[in-house]
Amino acid sequence: MEAYKREFIQFLESASVLKFGDFTAKSGRKIPYFINAGEIKTGDQISKLGEFYAKSYLEKVGNKRAVLYGPAYKGISIAVATSIGLSKSGLDVPFFFNRKEEKDHGEGGVFVGYKPQEGEEIVIVEDVITAGTAIRESMAILGNLKGTRVAATFVMVDRKEKGQGEKSAMAEIGEEFGFPVYSVVDVYDIIEYLEEDEANAENVARIKKYLEINGAKA
Repeated sequence: MEAYKREFIQFLESASVLKFGDFTAKSGRKIPYFINAGEIKTGDQISKLGEFYAKSYLEKVGNKRAVLYGPAYKGISIAVATSIGLSKSGLDVPFFFNRKEEKDHGEGGVFVGYKPQEGEEIVIVEDVITAGTAIRESMAILGNLKGTRVAATFVMVDRKEKGQGEKSAMAEIGEEFGFPVYSVVDVYDIIEYLEEDEANAENVARIKKYLEINGAKA
């Protein structure tokens, strides 16, 4: 396993972002582990998270300027942190996010922050994709921005789960909307990391069993 992947998984565990137990995903699936960006609570933690996202952005997109979009609520802090991480690397990108309810006073509208201009590309930053539900919701919202297009999505973890069919949710999103979905690590990286300590045997077994049923075929 690459050193940065181990470092990232260790960071997720230390910040309690990665947890093991019994959870229900937004898709309704019962899952044996949970990725929750809402557990990021300190300046140091959000700074480190932003650095990982920024590194992934620069590796996949390069120095190309795009507009970061963070879906409410967890994506908001990720978008801000990623923009700061990119700024430290010499790439100044704007960001914006949505309100859960459209504001009917003041400046109004559903978006907060930078207003993407016609011809600009948008990059969505999320915590995780399970069945693709949240990304489809984001695409419905972003569809109101005429003349823009989503160029990519970045998430913490690729869960390697089925989407609406047998393919992975990330693959389906890519095919449906025509942009790539990148992750810092995937569930098999997490399994490999856990297998280094026998104390994690039960969690490894539960995740593997879950993937036998819900894992993507391609």
